[in-house]
Amino acid sequence: MVDALRGSDLKPMGAPTFDPAVFLATAAAGRDISKHSMREVIFAQGDDADAVFYIKKGKVKVAVMSEQGKEAVVALLGPNEFVGEGCLIGQPKRLATASAMTECETMRVAKTEIQRVIHDEPAFSEMFVTHILARNARVEEDLVDQLFNSTEKRLARLLLLLANFGKEGRPEPILTRISQETLAEMIGTTRSRVSHFMNKFRQLGFIDYNGHLEVHTSLLGVLLTDEPRTVRPQES
Repeated sequence: MVDALRGSDLKPMGAPTFDPAVFLATAAAGRDISKHSMREVIFAQGDDADAVFYIKKGKVKVAVMSEQGKEAVVALLGPNEFVGEGCLIGQPKRLATASAMTECETMRVAKTEIQRVIHDEPAFSEMFVTHILARNARVEEDLVDQLFNSTEKRLARLLLLLANFGKEGRPEPILTRISQETLAEMIGTTRSRVSHFMNKFRQLGFIDYNGHLEVHTSLLGVLLTDEPRTVRPQES
């Protein structure tokens, strides 16, 4: 998304061309690059909402904790995505906790700095709006998924999204270790139901475990048909 904007000339002739990719790759006043170890908290629910974070490398989990101590995972984000945008619409405190699922590298852009660049740099504004619209579409799809799809279809869709299906034409191995509890939280079911369908997908050849979870394109068929699937008995 950022790379697609390289070289766009939106400034008067003779003025330096603003490159969002360079802006998000270099530390300067108002923006700092940090590395995070696995499970490290990037920002916590209740913290001051004073910056937006750009994920340069790794996977980030966004979760909300209830007063009773129950955690709900609301998003898993990866490279070239933003987190913490709520500060731009007046949220004084963080509504969720963002933590590193893998070793991560992020850029923290102070609220005042990102407001400035959105206002002053059309190339960055276009890229950021595209991100917000894509995120909004994903939230709407998640809501429809929760309301109308079966547990099996919700899990299949989540696995395909985690494998970046559709971005490069074929699913990628899921290198991040994601527990069945986390998968269950994200699709609104129990760990035992996730375990049941994961085993079913594996026996049908839709996924493999080879030190990491590998999702095959055939899993897409779960989303495209209402036909029941059964696992063939193992031949003796």
